[in-house]
Amino acid sequence: MIYFDNAATTMHKPETVIHAVAQALNSLGNAGRGAHEASLDASRNIYGVRERIADFFHGEDPSRIAFTSNSTESLNTAVKGILKPGDHVVTTVLEHNSVLRPLYEMEEKRVEVTILPCDEYGMVYPEDFTRAIRPNTKAFICTHGSNLTGNVLDVQSIGAAARERGILSVVDASQTAGVFDIDVQKMNIDILCFTGHKGLLGPQGTGGMYVRAGVNVRPLKSGGSGIKTFEKKHPSQMPTALEAGTLNGHGLAGLGAAVDYLNRQGLSFIRAKEQALMKKFYLGVRDIPGVKVYGDFRTMDRCAIVTLNIRDYDSGEVGDALYMDYGIATRTGAHCAPLMHQALGTTEQGAVRFSFSHFNTEEEIQRGIEAVRELAE
Repeated sequence: MIYFDNAATTMHKPETVIHAVAQALNSLGNAGRGAHEASLDASRNIYGVRERIADFFHGEDPSRIAFTSNSTESLNTAVKGILKPGDHVVTTVLEHNSVLRPLYEMEEKRVEVTILPCDEYGMVYPEDFTRAIRPNTKAFICTHGSNLTGNVLDVQSIGAAARERGILSVVDASQTAGVFDIDVQKMNIDILCFTGHKGLLGPQGTGGMYVRAGVNVRPLKSGGSGIKTFEKKHPSQMPTALEAGTLNGHGLAGLGAAVDYLNRQGLSFIRAKEQALMKKFYLGVRDIPGVKVYGDFRTMDRCAIVTLNIRDYDSGEVGDALYMDYGIATRTGAHCAPLMHQALGTTEQGAVRFSFSHFNTEEEIQRGIEAVRELAE
């Protein structure tokens, strides 16, 4: 199988990640739930991963990193934890349902939501956010990179505009963490939501959020914390405030190993290889008769995603043919990005998404180009 579905999850993980998970499964107890060695080892391991993630995103303090199960949990925590009735929030049509559905829920609780449209290239710009500001605007919430088109937004400028006006900047880094350099302080990010199983190359069931010091987020969950057992309310100090229950220590061990791998390889190397593969594929398919490619390719400094359709064929049919006849795995359909598909006019047809990893090869890219050409013919 040629795996071109890395925007959904990176299937090929570094061997060190697999080893770290296996070792953790054989040795770690429950972090913060005992004074014996297995529990203490789990606590030390998780704290070490917290430190590495904080360094990776240039956070000011490891305690500002709270672990969750994925970006969906992180985004739900952020959206429901900072907004209240009467607030106004600005977001975009590029967003994943992990942002949109929590916001729709908050709309029912009298939160006002402005959804910015995109231009013909599928782009939204910082000035679009500033034009939408109201006296009660509480937050800008946007993706760093679109999971459908691969377009990357200028979150640093968006964050700067928010910071100047006392508005919170919440960024969904699901498609960019582990590939693009993210400096939460330099980029004016108040809350960064990330998942471990995509570009970070960690196991599924891992993720988290950075919360800037001074920003208070109401917890999504409450329960066991390992501390202050006799208090009726869940502890308010970070990161415990957002980490009720047993953490995925085994998965986080793998995530820590993945961050070490990324640091050894260097994000610039990983990003350059992925973008080179993307460029080769894009240049190979863009002029094939009957093929329509979506997204902004005026720059190649973007997520390694190429989404396309072949004439008016249903995207699911094309995806099935790619896999059954060529052994190529892609993602078809709506990609949990309904508003973006509406903007592109692909709500009925869907689209076929090719997403690349630095583990892919030029030979695989060439086979993908040939497959698209043959299907188009």
